[in-house]
Amino acid sequence: MASIPRILIVDDDSNIAELISLYLTKEMFDTRTAGDGYQALELFRSFSPDLVILDLMLPGKDGYEVCREIRQIRQTPIIMLSAKGETFDKVLGLELGADDYMVKPFDSKELVARVKAVLRRSRNKEDSRKKDQEHIRSVEYPGLTVNLSNYAVIYNGEPVEMPPKELELLYFLASQPNQVFTREQLLDHIWGYEYVGDTRTVDVHIKRLREKIKGENGWNIGTVWGIGYKFEKK
Repeated sequence: MASIPRILIVDDDSNIAELISLYLTKEMFDTRTAGDGYQALELFRSFSPDLVILDLMLPGKDGYEVCREIRQIRQTPIIMLSAKGETFDKVLGLELGADDYMVKPFDSKELVARVKAVLRRSRNKEDSRKKDQEHIRSVEYPGLTVNLSNYAVIYNGEPVEMPPKELELLYFLASQPNQVFTREQLLDHIWGYEYVGDTRTVDVHIKRLREKIKGENGWNIGTVWGIGYKFEKK
């Protein structure tokens, strides 16, 4: 029998946290709530949730810091909640490793749908990871190795730290050299077709990749103006 998914809800507004808990409990989820960043991290370790719903504006440690520390422990899916709807805040949250981002006030049915979608993507990735344990997914070019099996990038002999989405984007492009992808295609493939986001997210991640690995040795991440990007191999 499948276990009931565990959801950790982090919000300093207890009314909002309890309301979200009520919605999810009706959908047969096991929930816990935390009111600040420190309590969130304590519950994360003891409750071991399958997904975290994380508000950004928290006392103690804010949501960005909590997200960063969770990512140092494990790759548990995170949906960020915020009253801030600016693109910068969304992109920053996604860069830190969040899987989705919702702006308050939100529709309860949409929140439940996104929780289910993120959990489904997470399960699919885990299943895929298990199937591929015996088949290392890695691409190599002069001076560059991208290994998706253990989420490692080696550039000119040195390891390069990358958030999961950056590495997945790099691997996807590098594994299909000279093929052009639109921003929408990259957004759908890396973040999932259910994700409703700004294509600027892709631009920001490409910019970060170019800052970390310089195009050289016959390859680079190229821009196809008016269309999207490709991993160019000469």
